[in-house]
Amino acid sequence: MRIGICDRKTGETDVKLALNIDAPAKASINTGVGFLDHMLTLFAVHGIMDLSVSGVGDIHVDAHHITEDIGICLGLAVRDALGDARGIVRYASGAYPMDDSLVQVAIDVSGRPYFAFSPSLPKAKIGQFDAELVEEFFRAFAFNAKLNLHIRILAGDNLHHLAEACFKGVGIALGLALRPDSRREGSVPSTKGVI
Repeated sequence: MRIGICDRKTGETDVKLALNIDAPAKASINTGVGFLDHMLTLFAVHGIMDLSVSGVGDIHVDAHHITEDIGICLGLAVRDALGDARGIVRYASGAYPMDDSLVQVAIDVSGRPYFAFSPSLPKAKIGQFDAELVEEFFRAFAFNAKLNLHIRILAGDNLHHLAEACFKGVGIALGLALRPDSRREGSVPSTKGVI
């Protein structure tokens, strides 16, 4: 079982996160931010991972710090669970719809962090959640997981649906990229010999 753990405590947040890449889809999420809980649940269920997150933070200010710090923790947990990344597929991509919305996601578990998100979501609210935090979450996740992540919004107007397509799409693509590839016979998927 590939398991990653992250405990992160700052002056703004206290996050405990556990990720099991190889377990059946299950989510136990409590961040104090309902919309973020919903998105993380979608990420885990559609990515077919076991994700447990508990977090408290200065949400009386806004949800920025807790959202970013959970992205950091999720990225670190992925790195922890992967170890040297032997035998994984490494790449995955796809286009993921959610009603009116369509999002393209491409992932390379390369060991080199890069993140692109376009176009940015409008500076608006999804309930009480700032839509721009979707991009902040995935930036923190990609850089701490040390992977190359591209998210491109192809269609859609409903911000809830757009965010949902992003979280589902990244979860699915990540699950596909991290799955074992028996043809690699446990080798690192890189001509460099390391990721």
